[in-house]
Amino acid sequence: MSLDEVPIFAITERAGARVTLQSPQNQRIHLFILEPDIIRVLVLPDGKLRFPRTWAIAPGLEDVPLAGRDRFDLENFALPAFDLVETPEQLQITTESVRLTARLKGFFCQWESKHGDQWVPVAADRATQNYNFGWWDDRVYHYLKREPGEMYFGLGERAGDTDRAGKSYRLTNLDAMGYSARTTDPLYKHIPFYLTWKRQTKTGFGLFYDTVADCTFDFGRELDNYHGHYRYFVADHGDLDYYFIAGATLAEVVRRYTWLTGRPAFTPKWGLGYSGSTMAYTDAPNAQEQMNEFLARCQEHDILCDSFHLSSGYTSIDGKRYVFNWDRNKFPDPAGFVRHFLEHGVRLCPNIKPCLLRDHPRFGEADSKGLFVRDPNGRPAMVQFWDAVGAYLDFTNPQTVDWWKTAVKDALLRYGIAATWNDNNEFEIWSPAPRIHGFGQSRQAIEAKPLQTLLMIRSSRDAQREFAPAKRPFLVSRSGAVGMHRYVQTWSGDNYTSWESLRYNIKMGIGLALSGVSNSGHDVGGFSGPAPDQELFLRWVQFGIFLPRFSIHSWNDDGSANEPWMYPEITPYISDLIKLRYQLIPYLYDSLWRSHRDYAPLVRPTFLDFPDDERCYQENDDMLVGANLLVAAVVEPGQRAREVYLPTGCGWYDFWTGAYFPGGQEIVLPAPRDRPPLLAKAGSAIPLNLAEQHFAKRDDLRAFCVWPDPDGGRFECECFEDDGETEAYREGHFWTWRLGVNSDSSRIAVTLERIGEPDPRVDRVSLLFRRQERRPIDVAGGRLIGEKERGMMRELLVALR
Repeated sequence: MSLDEVPIFAITERAGARVTLQSPQNQRIHLFILEPDIIRVLVLPDGKLRFPRTWAIAPGLEDVPLAGRDRFDLENFALPAFDLVETPEQLQITTESVRLTARLKGFFCQWESKHGDQWVPVAADRATQNYNFGWWDDRVYHYLKREPGEMYFGLGERAGDTDRAGKSYRLTNLDAMGYSARTTDPLYKHIPFYLTWKRQTKTGFGLFYDTVADCTFDFGRELDNYHGHYRYFVADHGDLDYYFIAGATLAEVVRRYTWLTGRPAFTPKWGLGYSGSTMAYTDAPNAQEQMNEFLARCQEHDILCDSFHLSSGYTSIDGKRYVFNWDRNKFPDPAGFVRHFLEHGVRLCPNIKPCLLRDHPRFGEADSKGLFVRDPNGRPAMVQFWDAVGAYLDFTNPQTVDWWKTAVKDALLRYGIAATWNDNNEFEIWSPAPRIHGFGQSRQAIEAKPLQTLLMIRSSRDAQREFAPAKRPFLVSRSGAVGMHRYVQTWSGDNYTSWESLRYNIKMGIGLALSGVSNSGHDVGGFSGPAPDQELFLRWVQFGIFLPRFSIHSWNDDGSANEPWMYPEITPYISDLIKLRYQLIPYLYDSLWRSHRDYAPLVRPTFLDFPDDERCYQENDDMLVGANLLVAAVVEPGQRAREVYLPTGCGWYDFWTGAYFPGGQEIVLPAPRDRPPLLAKAGSAIPLNLAEQHFAKRDDLRAFCVWPDPDGGRFECECFEDDGETEAYREGHFWTWRLGVNSDSSRIAVTLERIGEPDPRVDRVSLLFRRQERRPIDVAGGRLIGEKERGMMRELLVALR
């Protein structure tokens, strides 16, 4: 088709929430009015779908069928009423929140969102060749007009600044070991969703492109005089199927996108504890001895620990990794080894990989069953994998899924292991020749590499559920695609050890959270390169304890391991910081529950909660954890103080000293070695565990650190509690703390309730106030049985009624 042949569309069908347009050349466009704030555009230059199923769309659901969801399936959407006006030149669709105006010649879209009583323009397609109607090649294109001052966020864990403006990114999953957190691209995850924020009008929206193809985004790095300023999305394969998501705030857009792609996994509470890990232990000839030494050192230094990520050295033969194979020279008794760790309260998360090397003991078995991605001649498609070649398993084949689940159960779960670490799962297939089963619709493997990753981690999840149906599964995956948040906790991959990585990993985690994946973390201390020096390691731990995933993991160039006790001078600080992490677990667990229930990100940039504060949009190294804690990580060497900007709209307390600061100003906080700079929002209460805890000796004593506004006011706090591990919460077996605080200049009144099925063993709670707080405090719902000072805090002991 020539560029001077511009298709002219007309409505040919209106079927409920779907409006279909067609050109004389049989090009089709389907518009789906799914929600008041979500409209979907499906552009089919050939008139038919190339990829008829999706694994990303799961509105409010925990999963989709294994073989995917039909792209025309509109179940679980509200399908609201809408107005449709058509003229010979254009059509206009209006919901209560979104207005789409499309010029029928060439199909150029303009988007408006409603703010108050006003319709505000927020986006428009580029005025020239916005889509590819057969003009160039078989790839998928979408060009939009780029306007001055626009900011772009998301796309998952991209390197560099939080704002993507002026940059371009390639989404093709790679094993990018030792990456620069400032510059390396591409990386590990495939999340083609981003936010646009227009600072002048304070409006924003999200665009999600439902594709599993390798793709490219450009946000103004590319310029072309013939087309004006633009940004674009290009996918190598598949269909142009995108979702426009409106919202009064970017926080609302993030929640709605997360809802659209499925409910985040509610992983067990122990997954929030410290997880040890290093390549060095399992690579050593005396691996089990070194693993057991880890437990002894945790005991010696009183390092609380809930899990250990068992690196792939446990599967080795002559230095090669063979998934589901135990190296019996290193681990002669896997069941006894697992049991020994469980006796110390430490669960093992063994590494598993989706590629079988050519000399894997089970390669012939998998080949005979047709489980691999295959060349056109029917042989396994060989790829580079570590220092050898092997073949990837094809998870679009149901027989492969069954084989994998059986292997997970037989090789791991039956020994008492309760988790899996899904790794090296980027599916680096570069040739267009290999084919996949495609659930009965064979296609090129390169069309759907991230889908293989998603189906692998889903298969591991299903194996764990089938083996222990009463327990909530815990999984970790390095790579992933849209929908991964329904299954796993993740991390930012094999970072390089440097101060730069510490700084930019903060931004990478925020990018993930803005893309619906917030149960994440980083390899604390750095994975690749030199061992961290004492100061860098300490600052990284100070930051890492606030992330949902807290793991110290390494493969240092000198063969050493990053361990909590690697520097004796600071080991007491590390031990205390990890204990602080465990004190905060009730807050983190409640935030995890809110992510599962409400689709709210666990970590977030300050602008997400304070959208009217222009200062929050400036690049910074700050991070909100939940709604009420502001973490100011130290990301430069030699610093003993940290400047931090306090968002306007509320007051803030120094968590350690109780000093109060009004919002809307920059302050300087001390940054000593024994504690991180941390602020609590005025008008909040932070649930804590104040019990004295030691390695392998756990306890729980609930407390709430209460931060009332010094000028008075009222607020409420809720905190979710359950057994922390089973699926019983689905049957209503949980309870909620509800704290109401009403204060004025003369006194503070606290109302305490427990709603649901509270644990009868919990008979008291502590209320903590800053030591400077001298107003009388009344407590309803409990009986005050004591008061004392705890460090810089005033502690009230309350017996529950």
